[in-house]
Amino acid sequence: MASAPSVQRFPLAPALTGAAELSSLTELSNFAAPAGLDPQLERFLHQASSLLCQWLGQAESGSPLPALSVLPAVEPEFDGLPAERLLADLQLVMEGAFNPNHPGALAHLDPPPLAASIAADLICAGLNNNLLAEELSPSLTRLERSLCSWLAQQFGLGDQAGGVAASGGSLSNLMALVTARRSRGLGCRADAVVLCSADAHVSFDKAMAVMGLPAEALIRLPVDAQGQLEAAALAERLDQLAAAGIPVLAVVATAGTTVRGAIDPLTAIAALCRRHGHWLHVDGAIGAVFALVPLQRQRLLGLELADSITVNPQKLLGITKTSSLLLLAEPALLQAAFATGLPYMEPSWGASHGGESGLQGSRPAEILKLWLGLRQLGLAGIAALVDGAIQRRRQLASLLAVDPRLELLGGPLHLLAFRPRGLDPQGAEDWSSRTRQALLAEQLMLSRPWYQGHHHLKAVLGNPHTQTSHLERLARIVQENLPHG
Repeated sequence: MASAPSVQRFPLAPALTGAAELSSLTELSNFAAPAGLDPQLERFLHQASSLLCQWLGQAESGSPLPALSVLPAVEPEFDGLPAERLLADLQLVMEGAFNPNHPGALAHLDPPPLAASIAADLICAGLNNNLLAEELSPSLTRLERSLCSWLAQQFGLGDQAGGVAASGGSLSNLMALVTARRSRGLGCRADAVVLCSADAHVSFDKAMAVMGLPAEALIRLPVDAQGQLEAAALAERLDQLAAAGIPVLAVVATAGTTVRGAIDPLTAIAALCRRHGHWLHVDGAIGAVFALVPLQRQRLLGLELADSITVNPQKLLGITKTSSLLLLAEPALLQAAFATGLPYMEPSWGASHGGESGLQGSRPAEILKLWLGLRQLGLAGIAALVDGAIQRRRQLASLLAVDPRLELLGGPLHLLAFRPRGLDPQGAEDWSSRTRQALLAEQLMLSRPWYQGHHHLKAVLGNPHTQTSHLERLARIVQENLPHG
């Protein structure tokens, strides 16, 4: 094993220090005993959980971004390792991990993990059920189907709405476009196009490649000063495409763009889609969860008019990765797009097997951590997370807005990007890099996205551990690093 870098290590859990305990852990079996409680497994999981709890609990003593990326030996040895060495290797990896539990972790859409979601992830791994088919996950298949239906109904998609879980928003977006293409009978049309805003997620570029469409099939339209898709530009382009006889596979509206959190005018876009008979997909990976809070739903007016919605609870609610859903007003269209038959499985006793309701076949029961996490939060807890994120964004914007040298780019959600006015691209790159390092030195981590020809700094204000003092320190460091003159 390669020598470990010099890093400050958190201590092993007390139970690991006793010789008798180490001896019993050494006897860990490869598989849990099937005829009774396996005490070795129980102790091993307890110790692993203790390591995790210590790591989470010491988050604030370091930086969100570790100084070193560490790596234990990768290849297996001839004999399998005993429990104490497995735990030591785990600890080494943990020491080099990004820490979203740190109050200064404000760079990305990666909030601290929700306690119930952590536990559900463990149970999901232990159950090792497969949502490919119902007999491989009888209760969990029903749970996924029911929870997707409930969420879709909360978003206003109707009593028959539903969907499927997916490993990330990119896959949800891809499945939405494949379903749209099949439902519109465009599976063999190489000239079909997708329309979206200039700020739509890069996953749609990937979707074009996967679907065998040229890059030019994704038509990106201008955004206005608020970062929203210009409805007039969309209307003009749709009329042009109709006149030229070019088929439209789908129109994509974004509810929460990646850099500034803008929301496209959903109602106006939906009206255009209805007029032309086009599929409307809303990429709500960032913003759709806001519609679960009654006082925030006005930010997403028109969401209920979508044919399909991508939503990623992992980006704000603390559901452990991955947690993405594709929700549809007509979920039967998913099976129509992806069903191939599973002749090696018993027939489904429900609507369909999970492996025929999306692109993925074998997949874990990721719905378990979303279900348990939402149960832990309750509707009041969801509202508190969402409202708190909005309040922190408003507070930071207020702190930064007092300096006229800064240009702020925000939206109605919890993201805020900014850069100094008047800098050329090289100057913005230098400033953002220098200021990010100054922030990291104070245990505050922001990201540095490239947007509209310049580097910006971006804060994502979804971390519930972030306090006013952190935001005040952030604003002070930013202002101290602004160019003079």
